[in-house]
Amino acid sequence: MHRPLTHIDCFAGPGGICTGLHAAGFETLVAIEYIKSCCDTYQANHPEVHVINSDIRNVSAEQLLPYIPSEGVDLVTSGMPCETFSTAGNTSRSFYDDRQFLFREGIRIAKICKAKMILFENVPGITTKRTAKDSDMLIVEVLKKELCEAGYDNYLPVVLDATMFGVPQKRNRFFILACRFPGWWLQAPSRFQHPVTVGEAFSELPNVTANSNIEGTEYTGKASRYSQLMRNDAFWKREGLSKDRITNHLPMKHRECTLKRFSMLKQGEGLKTLFDRYTGAEREKLQEERILPKKLFIKRNYRLKESEPSPTVTSHCLDEFVHPRSDRALTVRECARLQSFPDSYEFAGGPYIVPHIDRTVQDKYEQIGDAVPPLLAYAWGMQINELFTANEHRS
Repeated sequence: MHRPLTHIDCFAGPGGICTGLHAAGFETLVAIEYIKSCCDTYQANHPEVHVINSDIRNVSAEQLLPYIPSEGVDLVTSGMPCETFSTAGNTSRSFYDDRQFLFREGIRIAKICKAKMILFENVPGITTKRTAKDSDMLIVEVLKKELCEAGYDNYLPVVLDATMFGVPQKRNRFFILACRFPGWWLQAPSRFQHPVTVGEAFSELPNVTANSNIEGTEYTGKASRYSQLMRNDAFWKREGLSKDRITNHLPMKHRECTLKRFSMLKQGEGLKTLFDRYTGAEREKLQEERILPKKLFIKRNYRLKESEPSPTVTSHCLDEFVHPRSDRALTVRECARLQSFPDSYEFAGGPYIVPHIDRTVQDKYEQIGDAVPPLLAYAWGMQINELFTANEHRS
């Protein structure tokens, strides 16, 4: 394409999709997001984008059209909340409510903006979730049907593993790419060949010590190809937002009993390992000393393996991961590295944990864990660019 492809970002989060698409040459015009701290993060990193802080169901055509070209936009992305579809120990999957139909808002926005293409993103569990407990109809089949009714009847459903696109994290995500042109041959992005490890992801980040309250701000140690990419603001097209120091690399504070628990973990071990290792009176003693909790949380305190990609980074990443070599939780910057956010990316909100009384706010860790990895979005951006270039004469 000779011009930048234009983009509307629904359920925008802190800007993971926008960051990757921007690197691929897209121009994001409008972002819609309900969580205030996500909007603050988005605006700080993408000041050129008009950000609407609102429940998407309340966003009107009048709010959008002043920012939309008369011929419409090229792409709408829609990564609606995944809680109701997730199978990762989440009881909300058993609920059947309006959240599972929020994909309709992405279609509605696409129609208002005369979008040529829509890209939906969610967890793979969306493919098996039913519309109601006593129904055989799957949500994903309703999505496909309503895409067709809206004129987006050429679509490609696919599950992608983020490790195949340079993200140092085992993260499978379901996508549907849909367009209004029946003659277009839709394809998923080409896969990256070399999975990036946690060790490569954390390259050049200085080690920080729990409870020290000393933030690591200077790069140190040997660089990896991945760490260089995270620092390469020319690649990300973020030259005006570059930083000359590391930010968001402040260690957490931990109780002594928690530090003792961390010290008992080898790489690849977690809280479940300790519950299996210590039984009977020995476990009870550790629980009395608060080294082990009374209750087992299976996805908790996993010490990362330097030689492999990380498990999926979630909104609970602060509690789920332990640094591969240091006895502490990960810093915000380390979690951002695992999600492939560039080092110049700043996160609003926090500083650490926000009580879930107010669902209009997420802390930094939650924002990062819920985001689409920018490198995965970049892969889609490059592929969609190729699709438009190859099919320009057909539209």
